[in-house]
Amino acid sequence: MPHLRASDELGLAHAQGRVTAFDRAWQLEVERHRADGSSASFLGPDSVVWDRFARQSRLADTARLCYGAMEADDPATAAWVRAYVDGVNAGLAAGAARDERFARTGLAPSPWEPWVPLAIWIATHILFAGFPTKLWRERVARALGDETLTLFATDGPRIAGSNGWMVPGDRTTTGAAIIAGDPHRFIEDPGVYQQIRLACPDYDVLGLAVPGVPGLAHFGHTGSAAWAITNAMSDYQDLYVEQLRRGEGEGGAAVVEALGPDGVWEPVARHTETITVAGGDDVEVEVLETARGPVIVHADGDPGAQPGTDASAYPAGADGSTQTLSLRYPPRVRRDLGFAALPALLRARTVADIDRALDGWAEPVNVVHAADTEGGLLHRVAGAVPLRHPANRLRPVPAWDPEHAWQGWAPTPAEPVQGFAVMANARGIASPLGVEFAPPHRADRIRELLSGSADWSPKAMADVHRDTYLASAEPLLALLPGFEELTPAARELRTRLLAWDRRMEAESTDATVFAAFRTATVRRFAADPVFADLAGAPAGPAVFHPWLYLLPKIGYALEGLLTTSLVPELDRAAHVRAALEETAAAATPDTPWSQVHRLTPWQAVPDPDAPEWPGLGGDHDCVNATSSVPGFTDLTARASAARYVWDLAHREDSLWAVPLGADGVTGTPHHRDQLLLWARCELVPVVTDWARLTKESI
Repeated sequence: MPHLRASDELGLAHAQGRVTAFDRAWQLEVERHRADGSSASFLGPDSVVWDRFARQSRLADTARLCYGAMEADDPATAAWVRAYVDGVNAGLAAGAARDERFARTGLAPSPWEPWVPLAIWIATHILFAGFPTKLWRERVARALGDETLTLFATDGPRIAGSNGWMVPGDRTTTGAAIIAGDPHRFIEDPGVYQQIRLACPDYDVLGLAVPGVPGLAHFGHTGSAAWAITNAMSDYQDLYVEQLRRGEGEGGAAVVEALGPDGVWEPVARHTETITVAGGDDVEVEVLETARGPVIVHADGDPGAQPGTDASAYPAGADGSTQTLSLRYPPRVRRDLGFAALPALLRARTVADIDRALDGWAEPVNVVHAADTEGGLLHRVAGAVPLRHPANRLRPVPAWDPEHAWQGWAPTPAEPVQGFAVMANARGIASPLGVEFAPPHRADRIRELLSGSADWSPKAMADVHRDTYLASAEPLLALLPGFEELTPAARELRTRLLAWDRRMEAESTDATVFAAFRTATVRRFAADPVFADLAGAPAGPAVFHPWLYLLPKIGYALEGLLTTSLVPELDRAAHVRAALEETAAAATPDTPWSQVHRLTPWQAVPDPDAPEWPGLGGDHDCVNATSSVPGFTDLTARASAARYVWDLAHREDSLWAVPLGADGVTGTPHHRDQLLLWARCELVPVVTDWARLTKESI
């Protein structure tokens, strides 16, 4: 793990960039190209889908605009970011020479520009708020009626979430606060968080960095203060249905206009870009931007392509596929990501310092826990959420209707800490800012566990991290006692499931049987005729399809679908009974949960020599949140991207772990040296004594 020292703040930022490039050159270049919409140039045709979205949503251009505004308004932060980029450029060549994936794909690293860290940040978080869910809700409403708009909004997991908890000093062994938790992300190889320590005369901070971005945005410990975040599940991005018309300007140039508020036709910025594709033909992309934002969905057969089309005649198909949609998101509107908070967090000495730094935060919107050695505690929301019509949060809204315009920014809530504070993406402090939240199970379970002791130590927090109790199993199992005239095998299975302790332990065979029963139930629900209009392949850009498939939606919403009155024609009991009989008849051998619930991390280029990934305990509603996709697969691609315990009494007693290791180069000693520890929810001590470290100068 890098522990970096420099004589000043800019030298330290340079060192962070350089060591990150040396350790993770491949990862940095993959992320840079993804942010720029050019990853297909070395990864091939499968990456065109993302590159098209990156270009049409103007990710890199937004980063340029934000960096330009930073240079004008906050030159000190701009210089700090630039120093990091200079360090990346100083380390890229040596880092690339360590990694055979560059040669295998023909990728040659190229110099970064100062705005690239901002582009990586935007690209990493553009889908965090889950705006594609609005496409799904629109599809549901058209198929089943507006009253079912939130039928599947049973607070199921999104692309990201987190657990976090803060225990004040009156409940710890040391008399000082402890902050702990874990961000839930798609697990990638190399890992998405980098354990690192940054020290200069002004500060000495350790934490988890996002490779390609300077500082420690999400999780850090300065010695006298510490902070951590979870996704607030806020809704801060809007989709607008655009009415377009095309014509010719001077010299035959294409002209595009959009129908704006009050029936006024407005000019649309238009240009084309070319995606270079390794092993395939180049792809030309039309990039349009209305006054609302970039157009990210182009309608097939859009009547707006015909000059003079009246907005009132604008049709929308049953699946929403005929809509032309623009995306409005805060960084592009504000020209600000809140990066001034990053160096300010490194300099923080107290909770008040952290609070002030986060007042300027923009995206993503987070719930924050912070504590300091003076007893200060902080539980707040940080980020930019627009004020607008409530319908904007639910579905695409008409661009030509002025009531859907943004009207400023919502205040960010804060709450006093009483007893202890828990954040697990559930409804709570951020409720006024969102629509869908995580189920309360993880938060409730953490509270239950924390209530069991008033004498917490950092080491004891590992038991909270590894807890596998699955409270969301109860509504499904609660139906079983009412079934009569079951086959002997089904009666035996029912008895076994009802006796199960509801724990998704790695070695539990009952957990595997429950997962099979749940899968059978989900698939039977998905095949019900009531959902026939939602069962087809999604329309529109493939980048949004993960939000638009019926089977995963039912899998994550099963708990609510078992009790909702919105679809009375759905015979839940019949489906559950049939699933029980089906599972019993399969009579599969008892298998530990970890044998089917295996890690499957994302790799930009698969490693042909990779060892078998470990099996895991847990499930998506457990504190040990290793998400399968119920009804589709028991494999897990989303889990804890890091685990941490920050001790405010003695920083050297803090603990952490990441899924793989510190080095991003496959086959090196520290590439996967934490993997098995992480799989068992074990944590390793942080190191703060410089005398215990091996010194290298860069």
